[in-house]
Amino acid sequence: MKIGFIGCGNMATAMIRGILKSGLASEADLMASAKTARTQKKITDELHLACGTNEETASFSDVLFLAVKPQFYEDVILSIRDHVKKEALIVTLAPGKTLEWLGSLFGKDRKIIRTMPNTPAMVGEGMTAVCPNHSVTDEELDSVLALLTSFGQAEVIPENLIDVATAVSGSSPAYIFLAIEAMADGAVADGMPRNKAYKFAAQAVLGSAKMVLETGKHPGELKDMVCSPGGTTMEAVRVLEEKGLRSALIEAEKACVRKARAM
Repeated sequence: MKIGFIGCGNMATAMIRGILKSGLASEADLMASAKTARTQKKITDELHLACGTNEETASFSDVLFLAVKPQFYEDVILSIRDHVKKEALIVTLAPGKTLEWLGSLFGKDRKIIRTMPNTPAMVGEGMTAVCPNHSVTDEELDSVLALLTSFGQAEVIPENLIDVATAVSGSSPAYIFLAIEAMADGAVADGMPRNKAYKFAAQAVLGSAKMVLETGKHPGELKDMVCSPGGTTMEAVRVLEEKGLRSALIEAEKACVRKARAM
Protein backbone atom coordinates (compact mmCIF):
# COMPACT_ATOMS: atom_id res chain seq x y z
CA MET A 1 0.00 0.00 0.00
CA LYS A 2 1.40 3.36 -1.08
CA ILE A 3 0.58 6.33 1.17
CA GLY A 4 0.81 9.97 0.20
CA PHE A 5 0.52 13.24 2.07
CA ILE A 6 -0.23 16.47 0.26
CA GLY A 7 0.96 18.98 2.83
CA CYS A 8 3.48 18.08 5.50
CA GLY A 9 2.95 20.38 8.48
CA ASN A 10 2.99 19.37 12.15
CA MET A 11 -0.11 17.17 11.96
CA ALA A 12 0.98 15.30 8.83
CA THR A 13 4.48 14.86 10.26
CA ALA A 14 3.03 13.35 13.46
CA MET A 15 0.87 10.99 11.41
CA ILE A 16 3.80 9.93 9.22
CA ARG A 17 6.00 9.24 12.24
CA GLY A 18 3.24 7.15 13.82
CA ILE A 19 2.70 5.12 10.64
CA LEU A 20 6.43 4.46 10.26
CA LYS A 21 6.87 3.56 13.92
CA SER A 22 3.98 1.10 13.75
CA GLY A 23 5.60 -0.79 10.89
CA LEU A 24 2.45 -0.53 8.78
CA ALA A 25 4.53 1.06 6.03
CA SER A 26 8.17 1.72 5.26
CA GLU A 27 9.78 4.95 4.12
CA ALA A 28 9.70 3.62 0.54
CA ASP A 29 5.92 3.26 0.80
CA LEU A 30 5.36 6.96 1.53
CA MET A 31 5.60 10.17 -0.45
CA ALA A 32 4.83 13.73 0.59
CA SER A 33 4.56 17.12 -1.05
CA ALA A 34 4.99 20.57 0.43
CA LYS A 35 4.76 24.16 -0.69
CA THR A 36 7.93 25.56 0.89
CA ALA A 37 11.57 24.59 0.37
CA ARG A 38 12.01 24.31 4.13
CA THR A 39 9.28 21.68 4.46
CA GLN A 40 10.49 19.87 1.35
CA LYS A 41 13.90 19.61 3.02
CA LYS A 42 12.24 18.20 6.17
CA ILE A 43 10.51 15.52 4.07
CA THR A 44 13.77 14.29 2.57
CA ASP A 45 16.28 14.98 5.36
CA GLU A 46 14.26 14.25 8.51
CA LEU A 47 11.50 11.91 7.44
CA HIS A 48 13.57 10.26 4.70
CA LEU A 49 10.66 10.16 2.27
CA ALA A 50 10.40 10.87 -1.41
CA CYS A 51 9.26 14.45 -1.97
CA GLY A 52 7.09 14.97 -5.03
CA THR A 53 4.75 17.54 -6.47
CA ASN A 54 1.09 17.43 -5.51
CA GLU A 55 0.31 15.69 -8.77
CA GLU A 56 3.12 13.14 -8.37
CA THR A 57 2.02 12.38 -4.82
CA ALA A 58 -1.58 11.90 -5.95
CA SER A 59 -0.53 9.52 -8.75
CA PHE A 60 1.67 7.54 -6.32
CA SER A 61 -0.89 6.94 -3.59
CA ASP A 62 -3.33 4.17 -2.75
CA VAL A 63 -4.24 6.17 0.36
CA LEU A 64 -3.97 9.93 -0.10
CA PHE A 65 -4.09 12.30 2.87
CA LEU A 66 -5.01 15.92 2.16
CA ALA A 67 -3.18 17.78 4.91
CA VAL A 68 -3.31 21.34 3.57
CA LYS A 69 -5.18 24.23 5.20
CA PRO A 70 -8.94 24.32 4.49
CA GLN A 71 -8.72 27.52 2.42
CA PHE A 72 -6.45 25.72 -0.07
CA TYR A 73 -8.60 22.61 -0.47
CA GLU A 74 -10.49 23.61 -3.59
CA ASP A 75 -7.42 24.71 -5.56
CA VAL A 76 -5.47 21.60 -4.55
CA ILE A 77 -8.32 19.23 -5.36
CA LEU A 78 -8.88 20.78 -8.78
CA SER A 79 -5.18 20.41 -9.56
CA ILE A 80 -4.87 16.74 -8.50
CA ARG A 81 -8.24 15.12 -9.16
CA ASP A 82 -7.25 13.82 -12.60
CA HIS A 83 -4.08 12.31 -11.12
CA VAL A 84 -5.69 10.36 -8.25
CA LYS A 85 -5.93 6.60 -8.80
CA LYS A 86 -9.47 5.41 -9.49
CA GLU A 87 -9.59 3.13 -6.42
CA ALA A 88 -7.54 5.36 -4.12
CA LEU A 89 -8.81 6.20 -0.66
CA ILE A 90 -8.85 9.97 -0.16
CA VAL A 91 -8.55 11.01 3.48
CA THR A 92 -9.25 14.63 4.41
CA LEU A 93 -8.26 16.47 7.59
CA ALA A 94 -10.12 19.77 7.19
CA PRO A 95 -13.08 21.05 9.22
CA GLY A 96 -16.14 22.23 7.35
CA LYS A 97 -15.44 20.30 4.13
CA THR A 98 -18.36 17.90 3.84
CA LEU A 99 -18.41 14.59 1.99
CA GLU A 100 -20.93 16.08 -0.42
CA TRP A 101 -18.68 19.08 -1.13
CA LEU A 102 -15.62 16.86 -1.53
CA GLY A 103 -17.52 14.52 -3.84
CA SER A 104 -18.67 17.43 -5.99
CA LEU A 105 -15.01 18.27 -6.68
CA PHE A 106 -13.42 14.82 -6.82
CA GLY A 107 -16.37 12.97 -8.34
CA LYS A 108 -19.32 11.25 -6.70
CA ASP A 109 -17.86 7.76 -7.16
CA ARG A 110 -14.62 8.57 -5.32
CA LYS A 111 -13.77 6.82 -2.03
CA ILE A 112 -13.51 9.64 0.53
CA ILE A 113 -13.02 9.54 4.29
CA ARG A 114 -13.36 12.67 6.41
CA THR A 115 -11.26 12.76 9.55
CA MET A 116 -10.59 15.20 12.35
CA PRO A 117 -7.36 14.36 14.22
CA ASN A 118 -5.78 16.46 16.97
CA THR A 119 -2.29 17.59 17.92
CA PRO A 120 -1.64 14.99 20.68
CA ALA A 121 -0.95 12.74 17.68
CA MET A 122 2.51 14.31 17.96
CA VAL A 123 3.12 12.22 21.10
CA GLY A 124 1.18 9.14 19.98
CA GLU A 125 -1.96 10.06 21.92
CA GLY A 126 -4.15 11.52 19.19
CA MET A 127 -7.93 11.24 18.96
CA THR A 128 -9.34 11.09 15.44
CA ALA A 129 -12.97 11.26 14.34
CA VAL A 130 -13.63 9.27 11.16
CA CYS A 131 -16.49 9.41 8.65
CA PRO A 132 -16.42 7.46 5.36
CA ASN A 133 -18.66 8.03 2.35
CA HIS A 134 -20.85 5.32 0.84
CA SER A 135 -18.16 4.20 -1.65
CA VAL A 136 -15.74 3.04 1.07
CA THR A 137 -15.95 -0.66 1.94
CA ASP A 138 -15.60 -2.01 5.47
CA GLU A 139 -12.24 -3.54 4.56
CA GLU A 140 -10.98 -0.23 3.17
CA LEU A 141 -12.19 1.62 6.25
CA ASP A 142 -10.35 -0.86 8.48
CA SER A 143 -7.12 -0.25 6.57
CA VAL A 144 -7.40 3.50 7.16
CA LEU A 145 -8.33 2.99 10.82
CA ALA A 146 -5.15 0.94 11.25
CA LEU A 147 -3.13 3.91 9.98
CA LEU A 148 -5.01 6.38 12.18
CA THR A 149 -4.60 4.30 15.34
CA SER A 150 -0.83 4.19 14.80
CA PHE A 151 -0.68 7.61 16.50
CA GLY A 152 -3.57 7.38 18.99
CA GLN A 153 -7.23 6.39 18.99
CA ALA A 154 -9.86 6.67 16.26
CA GLU A 155 -13.65 6.38 16.28
CA VAL A 156 -16.11 6.18 13.39
CA ILE A 157 -18.98 8.64 13.80
CA PRO A 158 -21.81 9.94 11.60
CA GLU A 159 -20.95 13.03 9.57
CA ASN A 160 -23.43 15.21 11.45
CA LEU A 161 -21.24 14.78 14.55
CA ILE A 162 -17.87 15.55 13.01
CA ASP A 163 -18.11 19.27 13.81
CA VAL A 164 -18.92 18.30 17.40
CA ALA A 165 -15.80 16.12 17.40
CA THR A 166 -13.85 19.17 16.22
CA ALA A 167 -14.93 20.98 19.37
CA VAL A 168 -14.58 18.17 21.90
CA SER A 169 -11.25 16.73 20.67
CA GLY A 170 -9.87 18.56 17.62
CA SER A 171 -9.74 21.99 19.27
CA SER A 172 -9.91 21.01 22.93
CA PRO A 173 -6.16 20.51 23.46
CA ALA A 174 -6.00 24.32 23.32
CA TYR A 175 -8.51 24.51 26.19
CA ILE A 176 -6.46 22.03 28.20
CA PHE A 177 -3.18 23.84 27.52
CA LEU A 178 -4.86 27.03 28.71
CA ALA A 179 -6.02 25.25 31.88
CA ILE A 180 -2.54 23.81 32.53
CA GLU A 181 -1.00 27.24 32.06
CA ALA A 182 -3.50 28.80 34.47
CA MET A 183 -3.02 26.05 37.06
CA ALA A 184 0.72 26.53 36.86
CA ASP A 185 0.36 30.31 37.15
CA GLY A 186 -1.60 29.78 40.36
CA ALA A 187 1.15 27.57 41.75
CA VAL A 188 3.82 30.09 40.74
CA ALA A 189 1.84 32.83 42.49
CA ASP A 190 2.12 30.80 45.69
CA GLY A 191 5.87 30.23 45.32
CA MET A 192 6.43 27.13 43.18
CA PRO A 193 9.12 27.39 40.47
CA ARG A 194 7.50 27.56 37.02
CA ASN A 195 9.13 24.39 35.61
CA LYS A 196 7.89 22.41 38.62
CA ALA A 197 4.44 23.98 38.35
CA TYR A 198 4.04 22.93 34.71
CA LYS A 199 5.09 19.37 35.55
CA PHE A 200 2.71 19.05 38.50
CA ALA A 201 -0.21 20.51 36.53
CA ALA A 202 0.40 18.55 33.32
CA GLN A 203 0.90 15.21 35.08
CA ALA A 204 -2.29 15.77 37.08
CA VAL A 205 -4.22 16.32 33.83
CA LEU A 206 -2.61 13.27 32.20
CA GLY A 207 -3.40 11.05 35.18
CA SER A 208 -6.95 12.33 35.48
CA ALA A 209 -7.66 11.63 31.81
CA LYS A 210 -6.23 8.14 32.17
CA MET A 211 -8.54 7.49 35.14
CA VAL A 212 -11.59 8.42 33.04
CA LEU A 213 -10.53 6.14 30.19
CA GLU A 214 -9.35 3.17 32.25
CA THR A 215 -11.86 3.05 35.11
CA GLY A 216 -14.99 3.68 33.03
CA LYS A 217 -16.36 5.72 35.92
CA HIS A 218 -18.39 8.88 35.36
CA PRO A 219 -16.20 12.00 35.64
CA GLY A 220 -18.53 13.32 38.33
CA GLU A 221 -17.95 10.18 40.41
CA LEU A 222 -14.20 10.54 40.04
CA LYS A 223 -14.47 14.21 41.02
CA ASP A 224 -16.40 13.26 44.16
CA MET A 225 -13.65 10.79 45.10
CA VAL A 226 -11.26 13.75 45.40
CA CYS A 227 -13.68 16.08 47.19
CA SER A 228 -13.47 15.21 50.89
CA PRO A 229 -16.16 16.85 53.05
CA GLY A 230 -15.01 20.27 54.19
CA GLY A 231 -11.69 19.80 52.43
CA THR A 232 -9.41 21.83 50.18
CA THR A 233 -10.62 20.35 46.88
CA MET A 234 -14.27 21.07 47.63
CA GLU A 235 -13.35 24.68 48.30
CA ALA A 236 -11.50 24.89 44.99
CA VAL A 237 -14.43 23.28 43.11
CA ARG A 238 -16.81 25.77 44.74
CA VAL A 239 -14.77 28.65 43.33
CA LEU A 240 -14.60 27.05 39.87
CA GLU A 241 -18.38 26.66 39.81
CA GLU A 242 -18.84 30.20 41.08
CA LYS A 243 -16.57 31.55 38.32
CA GLY A 244 -18.43 29.59 35.66
CA LEU A 245 -15.77 27.09 34.49
CA ARG A 246 -18.32 24.48 33.45
CA SER A 247 -20.46 27.00 31.56
CA ALA A 248 -17.41 28.57 29.91
CA LEU A 249 -16.25 25.20 28.54
CA ILE A 250 -19.71 24.33 27.23
CA GLU A 251 -20.09 27.71 25.55
CA ALA A 252 -16.57 27.48 24.08
CA GLU A 253 -17.39 24.12 22.51
CA LYS A 254 -20.70 25.38 21.15
CA ALA A 255 -18.89 28.36 19.59
CA CYS A 256 -16.35 25.99 18.06
CA VAL A 257 -19.12 23.88 16.51
CA ARG A 258 -20.81 26.97 15.07
CA LYS A 259 -17.54 28.10 13.50
CA ALA A 260 -16.80 24.66 12.05
CA ARG A 261 -20.28 24.48 10.50
CA ALA A 262 -19.85 27.92 8.98
CA MET A 263 -16.54 27.09 7.28
